[in-house]
Amino acid sequence: MKQSTLKPNFLLVTALCILTINMYAAPMPAPISATHTVAVTHASKAAALRAEKRMILAMASSIYQDMSLEDSGLNRKAFEAAWTGYYKLKKKGLLRRTNVLTIADFSQSSSNQRLYVIDVRNRRLLYRTFVAHGINSGQEYASAFSNRMESCKSSLGFYITSGTYYGFNGLSLRIQGVDKGFNDNAARRAIVIHGASYVSTRILRKYGVMGTTYGCPAIPDEMTTQIIPVVKNGTCFFIYYPSKKYLAQSPVLNS
Repeated sequence: MKQSTLKPNFLLVTALCILTINMYAAPMPAPISATHTVAVTHASKAAALRAEKRMILAMASSIYQDMSLEDSGLNRKAFEAAWTGYYKLKKKGLLRRTNVLTIADFSQSSSNQRLYVIDVRNRRLLYRTFVAHGINSGQEYASAFSNRMESCKSSLGFYITSGTYYGFNGLSLRIQGVDKGFNDNAARRAIVIHGASYVSTRILRKYGVMGTTYGCPAIPDEMTTQIIPVVKNGTCFFIYYPSKKYLAQSPVLNS
């Protein structure tokens, strides 16, 4: 009786020992390193950003074509950049009003009507008019830009409009620069949208060149009461120029 009782126990212990040995002898899966995890995360984020960029540019292309903005002289690259920044500011909840996008296309001559006020919701061009650049940015064409105090130059980039006031130039609109390093000194420089008598066809005919400012994007006097009420209080305003440095380093465009 004892032999028949002990034999199964002996066989069970032997089997367990063999199984244990096999488990320890089997190769263990390699642990996933923190570096590998970070690399995968970065790759996923990069892929998501590329997909988002393609989507934004596809939307911009569709709107640009639907509105025939090329016929109005607006540079396609200017609109693509403007739409990209507008989309990202809107996504971050920084725009109080998202129905209007305003673009000053400084790749054009100041003798052109290069300010565009766009009704985004209805894909309609509300206004197109003249806009001046800073006196130290250039004469007919703007080509030099600065964020420095007293530079008398225009500042590239994205702004968010604020409230209005009546000053030396009549009805004026405060704007807040949100492209750090490119236009975030705008408020301290007193850069605002205002009307000016020297921004007009009369000045253009008389002198052959549009007037300039101390850095403000000035518009014709008669347009202030039409444009400023439409774009005030939290809309996106963008000053464009094909600056490689700006396009590559803009915090708004590259966020």
